[in-house]
Amino acid sequence: MASSDTVDIQAALAEFSTCEISDALIKLGSPHGGHLPDIHMLSPADSTIRLCGPAYTVQMVLGSDTSAPKPAAHFVDTAPTGAVVVINAPPRVKNAVWGGLMTAGAQSRGARGVIISGRCRDLAEHRAASFPVFARGHSTLGQSPFTKPSEVNIPITIRAADVSEEDFPAVRVSPGDWMVADEDGVVCVPTELAKEVIALAAKGREVDERCMQDIRAGKGVQETFKKHRGK
Repeated sequence: MASSDTVDIQAALAEFSTCEISDALIKLGSPHGGHLPDIHMLSPADSTIRLCGPAYTVQMVLGSDTSAPKPAAHFVDTAPTGAVVVINAPPRVKNAVWGGLMTAGAQSRGARGVIISGRCRDLAEHRAASFPVFARGHSTLGQSPFTKPSEVNIPITIRAADVSEEDFPAVRVSPGDWMVADEDGVVCVPTELAKEVIALAAKGREVDERCMQDIRAGKGVQETFKKHRGK
């Protein structure tokens, strides 16, 4: 059972957009703002939803990898209630690593949604179930024989698909890190930074609200930013 502190942190984070959270992480010195690039909302059809919960991580490997460890059970069957499943697929594969049957299984176990550095399929089934699915894309191909799950609840490293780590640093997602996803994208908040992120995001929202009021009143953007943001 989640502690009251954990519940409070989750509720507070869920109040902020991914943009506000990334801004807060940048202020804390994160080189990537927690942003998992090029992962987009594919389900549900209602784009106003915001997914927020602790990460349950899954590392996929190529189907041809005979040396990789194998989970004792299907990773969906061991997804904790309230978790966000975060899947890291091998780069450049074109098959899906999540489908409609997995959504049904995850939903029945109380998982909140899935975030995939990779592809999904069965879009209509996810949308009919109103299950949050965020992925880099979709495919007609299933897992076999292309990929397979290897390890669960381990730290995973999610890299941008099209640039080097010098251009955009990889994001490390550890089990239990807070995942927040909405129509703007996906961010990962390390558990140890959550309270600082909440405080900075609240302050940033107040500043942006003052900026919006002045800009709508006809004041210049440069003048407004200097007044409220100090730059």
